[in-house]
Amino acid sequence: MRIRIAFLKGHGTENDFVIVPDPENALDLPPAAVAALCDRRAGIGGDGLLHVVRSAAHPEAAHMAGEAEWFMDYRNGDGSVAEMCGNGVRVFARYLQHAGHVTEGDLAVATRGGVKTVHIAKDGDVTVGMGKALLPEGDVTVSVGDRSWPARNVNMGNPHAVAFVDDLAHAGDLYSPPPFSPAAAYPSGVNVEFVVDRGPRHVAMRVHERGSGETRSCGTGACAVAVATARRDGADPAATGSPATYTVDVPGGTLVITEQADGEIEMTGPAVIVAEGEIDADWLENAVR
Repeated sequence: MRIRIAFLKGHGTENDFVIVPDPENALDLPPAAVAALCDRRAGIGGDGLLHVVRSAAHPEAAHMAGEAEWFMDYRNGDGSVAEMCGNGVRVFARYLQHAGHVTEGDLAVATRGGVKTVHIAKDGDVTVGMGKALLPEGDVTVSVGDRSWPARNVNMGNPHAVAFVDDLAHAGDLYSPPPFSPAAAYPSGVNVEFVVDRGPRHVAMRVHERGSGETRSCGTGACAVAVATARRDGADPAATGSPATYTVDVPGGTLVITEQADGEIEMTGPAVIVAEGEIDADWLENAVR
């Protein structure tokens, strides 16, 4: 008898995900299977995949089981493993609520970027404690065609290069990873954000996510953009003792990012479950051959 493989589809500001519940980590999901499921023409379609596993059942998360019952085993759309996905955490939390594992209020989610604190509000928005940003030293440059810009190196558990531009159209089609230098700055690749100003503490961005191409939203990217913009504006909550809040427009909606005086960053935005069903096991087996 064939195993039944359940799935759901969800999104956070149109950064969309295939959700595969697998509490006991019983499913084999090699990169080819993940890529097939995320394929927008031949599969279900998504920017990435949220593999929902109890922390105690996953070798990479067992050490976090005492802090967080659930582990977000996140994969990029090409099947590669990623450290973190901010929009993914919000959708992951919404799934846990949808499935009856949690209710409104606070919870903890284990990720490869550490344990993240989450708050599910009554109004439907989800706030994620994204940790602190690291700002590695050194100049970085990103390019599109014959244009180049200096970029701010920001690490949110995954690497980002934030470039301020005059027009978001200058980012090009973002199908391919924008070239960057020096290569040593990002040995495993980088997420590249292009940013324009919209008003006081209000910016808009486009992003190329490594392993996925341009996405409609990137949570860690929005946090990196808020931090980079704050420093550009001369705002450093650690120095002033006052939080800095930025509104970040992404193609799929709006996120609100707050950097607290202790450096902790909170991201607030929507998370939606749009469908659920069952993956054809024969199709999946054939897809990875």
